[in-house]
Amino acid sequence: MEQNDFLDTHVFSNLKSTTSGAETNPIYFFTEADFEVVLERIEHFGISVYTIEPFLDEKSFGIQTNEDLKKKATDARWYGKAFATFKHRQEGMLYSATYKVPTKLLARYS
Repeated sequence: MEQNDFLDTHVFSNLKSTTSGAETNPIYFFTEADFEVVLERIEHFGISVYTIEPFLDEKSFGIQTNEDLKKKATDARWYGKAFATFKHRQEGMLYSATYKVPTKLLARYS
């Protein structure tokens, strides 16, 4: 199973998103409520999150990385804190992130 297939099937299922970019590496954008669900599912599976970038009126509202907070990409504390910070600064944004699904997890679901 490919990473994008896993994300579509197990993390992004039943959520509304918009995408941009190539089909091989699309960028998904979620509303605040749906992105919160994405982060819960990411934590459940132990998937790495390297960046979170919110957008307001199609313009970037900043970017936060796991390295900014000196945390491992799988540490839910960093992306939870980054999301909460962005959420409190501005409502109504769309959120995107970069993910890495562990190879062992992909193999288990193949």
